[in-house]
Amino acid sequence: MKAVRFSRFGGPEVLEIVDLPDPHPGPGQVRIAVRAAGVNASDWKKRKGLMDPELPQTLGYEAAGIVDELGEGVVDAAVGDRVFGFSTEGAAQAELAVLSYFAPIPPSLDYPGAAAVPAALETATRALDQLGVPGGGTVLINGASGSVGSAAVQLAVARGARVIGTASLANHKYLHSLGAEPVSYGEGLVERVRALAPEGVDAALDVAGSGVLPELIELAGGPEHVVTIADFVGAQEYGVRFSRGDSGRAVHAIAEVGELIESGRFSLPVALTFPLDEVAEAQRISEEGHVRGKLVLVVGPLAL
Repeated sequence: MKAVRFSRFGGPEVLEIVDLPDPHPGPGQVRIAVRAAGVNASDWKKRKGLMDPELPQTLGYEAAGIVDELGEGVVDAAVGDRVFGFSTEGAAQAELAVLSYFAPIPPSLDYPGAAAVPAALETATRALDQLGVPGGGTVLINGASGSVGSAAVQLAVARGARVIGTASLANHKYLHSLGAEPVSYGEGLVERVRALAPEGVDAALDVAGSGVLPELIELAGGPEHVVTIADFVGAQEYGVRFSRGDSGRAVHAIAEVGELIESGRFSLPVALTFPLDEVAEAQRISEEGHVRGKLVLVVGPLAL
């Protein structure tokens, strides 16, 4: 099968499309013929050597496609089913992928739309769970217009929370459409948030990693009410929890999100799609960080 891999760290030019042996599912897993796979910031961070030290590495933690092989004991999927989910091996940017956690694709989603969901959904759900975001409470989300941020906004709203989200002025209308009250980031953030919530907020989630943990701590009433997914150094400095997947993934979210999607209460827009052999360009755009919505690799035919 064709798959994305790199054998040295560096820029997008180190990415290769290589032939690898076809994978096979283990107990409880399924193999899919991949139709689309998500692109995430972790991809270029891995490529630059900022995460895992081993070489070579494959890429891709989320994909959507058609089940073509079942692992032992699988009873909740059949060959031919449309599913989306997680490749814990990090090898979903390929023609075939083994999914360890999967769910039926909601009827209203096409393959790129389905591939855009799992990683942002899991990250947002995990962070909100760790914060204990209360129904009826107020949560501040720093960096609310990106994929993870907008997922967190919608999930918090669905839980019954009031959401205040930071974003550039150009993204305020978008945040309004998701049910959040937008504020601009930058100097004066505390005052702008207090104008909306004079007593501060119950919890704060930092998605952007833009150096505002002291302000979030002040607004939320202490570091124990703040979680960051983007500022590891700041988390250590200020005693804030850093949320990462190896502390327990919220994989249950993909089996639960279908109802929200079908009722129109959750969506993640696909900004751009690329064929598999243009993965380098997709990573260049991802690393620039200026796109609202997900970047997705289209691997196979999109028709059923």
